[in-house]
Amino acid sequence: MSEEHLPDFGPEGLNVPRAEHRCPLCGGPNGCAAAAAGRFDVACWCTSVHIPVEVIARIPAEQRGRACICLNCAIGTGTALHDSNTA
Repeated sequence: MSEEHLPDFGPEGLNVPRAEHRCPLCGGPNGCAAAAAGRFDVACWCTSVHIPVEVIARIPAEQRGRACICLNCAIGTGTALHDSNTA
């Protein structure tokens, strides 16, 4: 994996996730269980959902590896996806 694709973990390194609670695509709550709990050993919705490459590509470069998208944007029902399709 290239360095540009590595997640940017919180100040404690790999042990603590960043406390980013907003979806970088729509600005709504992302429902990230790891960010909410402050640790990675919790179950999260994202482990059971396929997130299309096209959706991941829409995440602004400065937010990649820093903030999780929400379930609605991940499955294609988020506001940000609909707004971009009508523009």
